[in-house]
Amino acid sequence: MKFVTEFRDPEAAKALIADIAEQAADQPARKFMEACGGHTHAIYRHGIETLLPESIEMVHGPGCPVCVIPMGRVDDAIAVASEDGVTMCCFGDVLRVPGGTSSLLEAKANGADVRVVYSPLDALAIAEQEPDRQVVFLAVGFETTAPSTAVTAMQARERNVDNFSIFCNHVTIVPPMKAILDSPGMSLDGFLGPGHVSTVIGTGPYEFVARDYGLPLITTGFEPVDILQGVSMLLRQLGEGRCEVENQYKRVVRDEGNPAALGLLAEVFELRPHFEWRGLGFIGQSALALNDDFAKWDAEKRFSVPGLRVADPKACQCGEVLKGAIRPWECKVFGTACTPETPIGTCMVSSEGACAAYFNYGRFRAKKRIAVRAV
Repeated sequence: MKFVTEFRDPEAAKALIADIAEQAADQPARKFMEACGGHTHAIYRHGIETLLPESIEMVHGPGCPVCVIPMGRVDDAIAVASEDGVTMCCFGDVLRVPGGTSSLLEAKANGADVRVVYSPLDALAIAEQEPDRQVVFLAVGFETTAPSTAVTAMQARERNVDNFSIFCNHVTIVPPMKAILDSPGMSLDGFLGPGHVSTVIGTGPYEFVARDYGLPLITTGFEPVDILQGVSMLLRQLGEGRCEVENQYKRVVRDEGNPAALGLLAEVFELRPHFEWRGLGFIGQSALALNDDFAKWDAEKRFSVPGLRVADPKACQCGEVLKGAIRPWECKVFGTACTPETPIGTCMVSSEGACAAYFNYGRFRAKKRIAVRAV
């Protein structure tokens, strides 16, 4: 399959691994952050972390949309879903995200009408098919998925579907990256920039990383050769004394982004003054809300939500994982009290969560690598 098989080519991967080893031998230890959860899963699914030199450390960033939803927002969604006559629609990996006391899956087990959909347009279709129900779509995701929510809002207005609304939890990628770079004690040498988000916003929004923080950023795809090439490009910039934003994922990402998608976002959404991120606290101008033109389809205006801030469990260190401060296996409950079957934090639930990636693909290799380093 074109644009897949060639990015899994063993010979190309071997050549890049040799190139990375040669460059790393002439440089000090490097710490790179993959900003996207898809990168983390690819790195561990393909065993890339075991192929990199010991001097290169990869840490996870805040690019998992489900992982960053705070407990209070989950509780708000459960409160809406528990009202009489309400059908709550969401993506599958949102079901088991823990709130303060339960999850949407538990709410469903207790009688709430919670349904998994594959698109917000599926939720709109349910609203049209069941006009006696109030159908709410729980919207999550970065700029990657926000355009599909925007299209759905426009369709709801065009078709005048009165029993449909959106509980919007869309977030944006740049503010949390800034927050991480400004975190005390944070020391990075470069970023593998998110590929999916960049298909919408382009590469320009990341220029602040090079301009203000003196770090290189490579927008990178999700196949093994993509990631290895991204690491090689980071090392080359550092070796040559450059700090630039480069686009490795040119087969998908245009530097200017997707103007049509950006136009949809501007027409439907506005920036929230502040929004709470799980583990990161409140970050200004970091999330989207439906603007006044679409207030009729805003679930937060249609329903009464608690809006309470709920502290993460003391045992959970998802916030530290999302900031790259610790690795998942350094959390005290990783793989013991917190597993995919019994998650305490969101990073173990989401299909893009770092803890889920380490648990499913890397936990034994990680422990072995720690033992080798200790010796």
